[in-house]
Amino acid sequence: MSHDWEPEEDIYEKGIDPRLWRRLFGYTRPYRKQVILLIVQAILTAGVDIALPMVTRAVIDSVAEGAGVDALVRYSAIFLVLMVIQNLSVLAFIWLAGGIRTAVSHDIRRDGFANLQKLSFGYFDKRPVGWLMARMTSDCERLSNILAWGVLDLFWGLTTMGGIATVMIIIQPELALWVLTVIPLLVFVSYFFQKRILKTSRAVRKTNSQITAAYNEGIMGARTTKVFGRERQNLREFQQLSTEMHGNSVRNAVLSAMYLPSVVTIGSIATGLALALGGVKVVAGGITIGTLVMFMTYIRYFFDPIQEIAHWFAEMQMAQASAERIMGLIDEEPEIQDSPEVAKRIAQHSAGSDDAVAEDGYGARIDEIEFEDVSFRYGSGPPVLERFQLRVRAGESIALVGATGGGKSTIVGLLCRFYEPTAGRILIDGRDYRERGLHWLQSNLGMVLQTPHLFSGTVADNIRYGRLDATDDEIQAAAERVGAHEFIATMEGGYDTQVGEGGLMLSMGEKQLISFARAILARPQLLVMDEATSSIDTETEAKIQHGLEEVLAGRTSFIIAHRLSTVRSVDRILVIEGGRIVEQGSHDLLMERRGRYYQLYTQQSLRELKVKVG
Repeated sequence: MSHDWEPEEDIYEKGIDPRLWRRLFGYTRPYRKQVILLIVQAILTAGVDIALPMVTRAVIDSVAEGAGVDALVRYSAIFLVLMVIQNLSVLAFIWLAGGIRTAVSHDIRRDGFANLQKLSFGYFDKRPVGWLMARMTSDCERLSNILAWGVLDLFWGLTTMGGIATVMIIIQPELALWVLTVIPLLVFVSYFFQKRILKTSRAVRKTNSQITAAYNEGIMGARTTKVFGRERQNLREFQQLSTEMHGNSVRNAVLSAMYLPSVVTIGSIATGLALALGGVKVVAGGITIGTLVMFMTYIRYFFDPIQEIAHWFAEMQMAQASAERIMGLIDEEPEIQDSPEVAKRIAQHSAGSDDAVAEDGYGARIDEIEFEDVSFRYGSGPPVLERFQLRVRAGESIALVGATGGGKSTIVGLLCRFYEPTAGRILIDGRDYRERGLHWLQSNLGMVLQTPHLFSGTVADNIRYGRLDATDDEIQAAAERVGAHEFIATMEGGYDTQVGEGGLMLSMGEKQLISFARAILARPQLLVMDEATSSIDTETEAKIQHGLEEVLAGRTSFIIAHRLSTVRSVDRILVIEGGRIVEQGSHDLLMERRGRYYQLYTQQSLRELKVKVG
């Protein structure tokens, strides 16, 4: 379990980015009515908070002046009305903020997932699944909380502070100005902590992504870990991440813990000033006791929202780190996508208007594929292919054989346009396939992998995955063609049987047969099988072989073969070594030549014979 992928982690060094937050708050636009109501409720609650001390002042001064019971009853009624308004406002903003938070979280996750579907394979090569999951779960949750509850606290706090400052200045300007002299100190403290909290927050989010990735690897690779006795080593590696996470989290918590008490201390200084100066004025007859009590209450009310905003500000530092990661994912551009010219041409043609014309305006059929001096390397790694040449006619079946690492999977990946050549061209009917629509090409692909992936749902759902309009009869026919119907029919639920997450309720052979049926049902022009029979038993392989000739008939196919006995009937076998074709021809022709293919075939046959005898 290694985590040396860290250099691919996005690095963020900027402070709070207003443009980023403007984009994030754009997610609240579809819910602007709810946001406006939320702001109204926040302002209304702040208004009640401002009015309550004024009622208290009136009551105290009335009692000091010997007012009667009628005045106290009147003030009590006003106080009761204000409390009812406040409670209803609190109920309303809890309901509104909760709804906005849930909706915004949904929309951010939707956009993130939508872009994940568009990104090229190279993006996923560099980022573990757990790392991506952390962005779409914990990072997204933090953002949605800020966008809902942060808005509420901001408007409530600013309204409360502005209203209190206005009332104090109107009633007693001199005392108010003395109290408000602490605000510059508050600004300085906030600036001091801002950069430090943001830096540790980024470190926390980064390490959290790594830990989530480690969890995912540990769970997915549990069997391999036990087989090789790697438990202790994996635990040590995980403890390193946990220790780093602990250190970053403690530093972040300490800074946040120091920030909030600093705000409280500044509030205490303001309270002390008000008490000292106000007490002198009361003795001198400059203000009433009710006014002094109101000022003392206002100072506490004034610094309550400051504490909330300070807490929100500290959260915003952490949310900034989350925002950078979420928006980085949403903004990530696919390495492989249609050029503007191709996109424009697709927009001008109506898909399906003519069966002979593809959505990009060119022919819908694939009659010839040519690799023209194709070279490729992964990132900055060594060359995998160099000046590779190959021409394939429509309906021809091609088998790619050879030692591991020779470039077979790379050839197929380039054909499917999961990657693109770093030099040279791949032509479809004489035209560079980068001039064709990416969706058109990949929608004409059928693929069966060595380790098939099934989705949660029924057997029928998984076969129908590549063609959602397929009927039940078509699904059964596809299953019969590849020999899957027999075992499906024996299941209690038949085609409605749940396969479980990743198809865990099925054997490897059963999953492989279902993936064959799925590929065939989609009616692809190009069929790719990447060592599709290497991980199944010989009986299941025989079932697949039985229908394979019918499946390949009239369909251009590329087969990466581990078991050479499965490709004896293909049109052409290519022996790939070092990214080059060292031999090609039919099975019989290559066996007659007694070259590299002959060596591979006879060695494999001897190994299989020894296994049977043993």
